[in-house]
Amino acid sequence: MRVLVTGGAGFIGSHYVRALLDDVYEPGAAHTVTVLDKLTYAGNRDNLPAAHDRLSFVHGDVCDPRLLAEVLPGHDAVVHFAAESHVDRSIEGGADFVRTNVLGTQTLLEAAVRARVGRVVHVSTDEVYGSLETGRWTEESPLLPNSPYAASKAGSDLVARAHWRTHGLDVSVTRCSNNYGPRQHPEKVIPRFVTHLLRGEPVPLYGDGRNRREWLHVDDHCRALHLVLTRGRAGEVYNVGGGDELTNRELTERILALCGADPSMIRHVPDRKGHDLRYAVDDGKIREELGYAPRHTLDEGLAATVAWYRDHPGWWKADADTPPGP
Repeated sequence: MRVLVTGGAGFIGSHYVRALLDDVYEPGAAHTVTVLDKLTYAGNRDNLPAAHDRLSFVHGDVCDPRLLAEVLPGHDAVVHFAAESHVDRSIEGGADFVRTNVLGTQTLLEAAVRARVGRVVHVSTDEVYGSLETGRWTEESPLLPNSPYAASKAGSDLVARAHWRTHGLDVSVTRCSNNYGPRQHPEKVIPRFVTHLLRGEPVPLYGDGRNRREWLHVDDHCRALHLVLTRGRAGEVYNVGGGDELTNRELTERILALCGADPSMIRHVPDRKGHDLRYAVDDGKIREELGYAPRHTLDEGLAATVAWYRDHPGWWKADADTPPGP
């Protein structure tokens, strides 16, 4: 199978690409991969192999229809990661989020229809559902996004649905909980807190830290995505959860312990505008239909993630001075 991976130099996309090239999901499959990435601040060419006989890299914008018309023909499938994804940045200015997440998805899927691509997976987020106090979202829950980022992703999800319903495109949407793992940009809460502590600096915790998130290791997420790519149904949405739910304060305390720091290193900062209280997904559908189950516990995965940042200071030090945000 020849697969186009948009945003494949980013945190999640590059993990998926490396796994495909290593035949992790289908031993002996020898999939050929094309990565399309704009290499914004969150994309890093070093996240991918410097050279591989089954990897091609295209430096470009998913919003460029002429480029997509050149790149897409001949591909059997697309996994669409490319997106602006940081809530704080979207609060400061949402235009780039609408452009990349909504217009970029529209441009990509339109080109996929014209190129007769056989299968597409659109990677989204549980943040499109908004916030909830109790229970868990199912795939039928209403979309009630609260941040410009989440609104742009909800818009892209609907664009994907429209291309299935109108054009018959074989596309599925996935909505995952908060990801973590090696190579995540230091603007996100776990690598930000870890890198601060490794430099002996305090960590900025929003408000009282009672906001709750469900955590999903990037490896589990990518395995779920490949299940959806190879076995998912057209027009369907699949929630992907990790099963480990913590308050931001509890998460911070675990990171402090792993870094050998104490609670005196916490600095409470003014809360984010419109900060969602809690995210939690019901992922029974992907478990029952496709056999998904997470393999990484948060205790094990978080310890390994902290160790990776400790062992790779050269990877993150240039990008560590970025705005805070869970």
